[in-house]
Amino acid sequence: MLEAIHNFTELNNQSKSQKQGNKPKFDFLQPLRQWLDSLEIHNRKLAHFIAKLIPADCPFERDIVLLGRKMAHIPPLCKINPLYEQFIGLRFRALCYLVDQCGEDIQSYC
Repeated sequence: MLEAIHNFTELNNQSKSQKQGNKPKFDFLQPLRQWLDSLEIHNRKLAHFIAKLIPADCPFERDIVLLGRKMAHIPPLCKINPLYEQFIGLRFRALCYLVDQCGEDIQSYC
């Protein structure tokens, strides 16, 4: 049974590599992602700046209302951003610094 699962996994991986054309993918944003993920917050002013700069919700999400009726909805576009996860993580670290190290109330940032 384990051999059958191993063979299936191996065939599946081979078919994926054939579909991709065996070309190595280069993610040119990876160094920037790593840099953003490795940033540590050790400054109160920087933490406040980051918390104000990066919004908690996507500012582009909207409901189009005409005569009291919802005509259309614009979905959150922030998730299209390839660095979305890194920015949200950076904002979270800044807020955690403000709470844990500075003892501040972050209610105004939420």
